[in-house]
Amino acid sequence: VQLQALGGGSVQAGGSLRLSCAAPESIRSISVMGWYRQAAGKQRELVATITSNGFTNYADSVKGRFMIARAVAKNTVYLQMNSLTPEDTAVYYCHTRTSVDAYWGQGTQVTVSS
Repeated sequence: VQLQALGGGSVQAGGSLRLSCAAPESIRSISVMGWYRQAAGKQRELVATITSNGFTNYADSVKGRFMIARAVAKNTVYLQMNSLTPEDTAVYYCHTRTSVDAYWGQGTQVTVSS
C-alpha cells in the first residue's frame, strides 16, 4: 500500500509550503492521519496529526505556524507550513492509521535556507 506525498521542495526562511498525502481508497476506516519528519542525523518526530473527528495535535515547535487539515472522503491529509525556518528542514512522512494497521508514505524533502 502506497501513500502518495506531494508538495515538498526548497524555500527560503519565512516562506511557505503545502504538503498533501492521499491514501488509497482500499484503506478503509482511517482513524488518524498525520505528518512526521526526520532531519539528518535525528530521529523521526511527530509534526501534526488529525483524527477522523477533526481533533488535531501539533508538536510544540510548529504550533502557530503549521496547520493540518483532512479531506475524509478523499483519504487525503494536508499540511500547510508557514513561517518556515531552517530547523524545519527534514524529510516529511505522511502516516495513516486504522484500527488494525498503520501505513507510511515514501517521504518528501523540505529544505529551508536561511
